[in-house]
Order: sequence, then C-alpha cells, then structure tokens
Amino acid sequence: MKLLKLVPDNTNIGFVKLRHWAFGLTLLLTVLAVGATFHKGLNLGVDFVGGLMIEAKFPQAVQTDKVRDTIAGLRVGESSLQQFGDPKTVQIRLPLPEQGGAGAANAVVEKTRKAMEAQFPGVTFSRYDTVSGKVSGELIQNGVLAVVLAIVGIAIFSWFRYEWQFGVSTFVAIVHDVLMTLGFFAITQMEFDLNIIAAVLTIVGYSINDKMVIDDRIRENMRKYRKMDMKSLIDLSVNETLPRTVMTSMTILLALGALLLLGGHVLRGFTAAMMLGIIVGTYSSVYVSSSLLISLGLSPQTAEKKEKKGGIAAQAERMGPRDGAQP
Repeated sequence: MKLLKLVPDNTNIGFVKLRHWAFGLTLLLTVLAVGATFHKGLNLGVDFVGGLMIEAKFPQAVQTDKVRDTIAGLRVGESSLQQFGDPKTVQIRLPLPEQGGAGAANAVVEKTRKAMEAQFPGVTFSRYDTVSGKVSGELIQNGVLAVVLAIVGIAIFSWFRYEWQFGVSTFVAIVHDVLMTLGFFAITQMEFDLNIIAAVLTIVGYSINDKMVIDDRIRENMRKYRKMDMKSLIDLSVNETLPRTVMTSMTILLALGALLLLGGHVLRGFTAAMMLGIIVGTYSSVYVSSSLLISLGLSPQTAEKKEKKGGIAAQAERMGPRDGAQP
C-alpha cells in the first residue's frame, strides 16, 4: 500500500521569489485587521464587560425588538440583544443588580425567564453567566498580559536559540497571526471571551511550533551549504519541511472541522479562531517569516562566525552550487 503524500518528494516551489508580494499582502491584511478592530470594535463577552449574559432559544425565529420590549417592561436595566448562531437564538445582556450579589442576579434571571415564557411559549434558557465589573477588568488585563508575554518570550527564545534575525521574524509572524484573528472577530462580531484568549494562545503555540521546524532546517542547511545563495537555501529548507507542514495543518483542520460542525455554538468561536489561526500561521511561517530573514541580512556565513566565536570546531564544509542553483 502506498502512503498518502499531499506534497511530492521532489517539490521545488520558489517561495522566496514571491516574498515581495507576500510582504505586501501581509501588510495590507494587517492594516485592514487593525482598522476593523478599531472601527467596529470587538463584541466582548460578559467575561470582559461584566453583567448578566443569558442565551435564549426560541422554537422559531423571533424579532429582537419584541424581545427587547418584553425585557424593558421588567425594569431590570438597559438590555443589549444580539442574534447568536441562528435566528432562533438570542443573546441577552443585562447589568448586574447594584445590591444583593448572586441571589439578586439569580432573581433577575428567573424574573426574565418567566416573562419570556409568558410572551414566547417554548423558549428556553440554554445558559447564563454572571461576572462582576471588577473581575471583568482583571480578566481583560490578565488576558492581554498573557498574550503579550507569550509573544515576547517566544521571540526572545528564538533570538537566543538561533540568531537575532530569527527572533525578529518570529515576532513579526506571531503578531501578524494575532492581529488577523482580532480583525476576524471584529468583522464577524462573534463573541470575544476567555475561550478566544485560549484560542489565541493556542494559535501562538502552533505558529511557533511550525516556525521552529523550518528555522531548524534553515540553520542546519546554513551549516551544510556555506557557499549557497541564501534565497536558494531558504527555498530548499521550506520545501524539505513542506510535507510535514501541510500534513500537520490538514490533520488539525480536519479535527477542527468536525468540532465546528458537531461541537455546538458554544465552541463555534473557539473553533473558528483556531481554524483561521492554523491557515494564517502556516502562511506566515512559509511565506513571511522565512523570507524575512533575507531582508534582515541573514547569510550562511552567520553560522560560521558564530561557531568560530563560540570556539566550536568547524564542521567539514559541503560546497553547494552558486548563483541560486539547487543542489
């Protein structure tokens, strides 16, 4: 039986020659993502804004204006409604009662439930969450801090493990992946909560894992082919790791696709973020971060100088062809 190969063994794609187009596309998408995030804003979940979040499921499609009028008659505060997932599901946000704690919040939920059941027979509350304003502020701070520390820590690790050029390219690639995720949630207005923060951190982890494989191969080939043109060396390294990159991404996407279809709407945002992150992370690892090493001045001689400076005996040099030809 022949093994399934998504990428042939003799693949020789010229990724580097497309780097200027890739850099332009990356810059354009990043600017659009940042602009969308600032213009439309994120649909922050109750985790980050505080209050009561109730998810109501109706037996048939319902108009949000009628739901809003029903809640307004209860005098429990100004409500914010949004259809979530399908026309039969409405997400209701209410402010927390000023006094009474959890007992008062549960009373508001129960009061809302009775009024909704009277007005819309068959409605059910699938879930509700309660978060205080103080806790939500701490969650925002901790979530942002976790993402920033993860990005900076990974960039520093790449710097010390390889060369400073690898650290910079890693930082650029991961920031691009995170900004693309934020732009996606700003455009779609899907709920952005703690689950999405977990997805972003997972995306960062996957991106660096994919990039480390390519960076290791680049460093290995820099030591083997000291005289090879850097463009050809990076193309060789990326093509050598391409079967692993494509197979890993495809298997993860298949698992996430099943989760998207069968996991329900509660996991829909997390799964969508993960799928986007896998696609964007693979693109940035192959087209952006690797080719960026050339613009940052990395060359095979860099590895040789570092070995001599560290007192490491130079390995037997394998002469590679000049002028950009493949070995």
